[in-house]
Amino acid sequence: MGDYSKALEFYEKALEIREKALPPNHPSLVASYNNVSGVYNAMGEYSKALEFYEKALEIREKALPPNHPSLAASYNNVGGVYNAMGEYSKALEFYEKYLEMTKTALPPNHPDLGTSYNNIGGVYDDMGEYSKALEFYEKALEIREKALHSNHPSLAASYNNVGGVYNAMGEYSKALDFYEKYLEITKTALPSDHPDLGTSYNNIGGVYDDMGDYSKALEFYEKALEIREKALPRNHPDLTTSYNNIGLMYDNMGDYSKALEFYEKALEIREKALPPNHLSLAASYNNIGMAYFAMDNYSEALSFLEKALAIRQKTLPPTHPLIQTTTHNVSYVRTISFFFL
Repeated sequence: MGDYSKALEFYEKALEIREKALPPNHPSLVASYNNVSGVYNAMGEYSKALEFYEKALEIREKALPPNHPSLAASYNNVGGVYNAMGEYSKALEFYEKYLEMTKTALPPNHPDLGTSYNNIGGVYDDMGEYSKALEFYEKALEIREKALHSNHPSLAASYNNVGGVYNAMGEYSKALDFYEKYLEITKTALPSDHPDLGTSYNNIGGVYDDMGDYSKALEFYEKALEIREKALPRNHPDLTTSYNNIGLMYDNMGDYSKALEFYEKALEIREKALPPNHLSLAASYNNIGMAYFAMDNYSEALSFLEKALAIRQKTLPPTHPLIQTTTHNVSYVRTISFFFL
């Protein structure tokens, strides 16, 4: 974060000088607006990023011919921020402008066209429209398989994206097929402790998890964790994901003391890294509470389930299913406690 704030400081100084010294449609102003936007985007401050990307776009729309690559890049940038903000219809609007320009200006197998299809696929994926996402991801993959070398990161990303959609659609054998292609590229192209390799193992574990093959899922989740413990800082969210996934596998396999061990590791990170009413904290409290319940430790179960319920009641609408489920669990454990304590 310190690096971003420092970068922003210098980019804003450059912008201030340029705004005073240059005419309002000068290309160097566009570069400054894009630089400032890029930092805000990386910091997750999307409304600020959008503000400066739109200033850059405004200049380019006035100064450039309608099929200029820099104008296309601006549409893509604005689309990306809208997607990150969850404004999917706006994201599609700008990504489709980028697609139209790349289709007009570039040969049919150009990698930028693959990027365009991939971006649109990503929006449909985030919207849960998986058949539509698959349609665009496959168009991206078709271009990338023709245009890129066999170990290119963008090709790997396409295999991963297609695998993710098949997994969401419940087509697990197809998901594994594409996730394994992604794994082969990452194993060949990256060092053995690269975080992307951890992601690959985690994704394959997730498919076996969804298939109910918990011992196989555990095998891949543990490979992911081994890499992440070496490669990532101790409070990284991907580490939390790994601890939680492994805890869930032990839970599903009935080994509640092992499940608890990993749930507590996930909780330790979340309590340090997240605000006190974050829903991921509630999920950790809930997991630990249910593990204690399965071990017949009702007082501990009640303590953690009540923490989960308190966060969910503060954060979610009152009719949300998670509130109903957690309320039921708390009531049930209280009743059991009355008879057994």
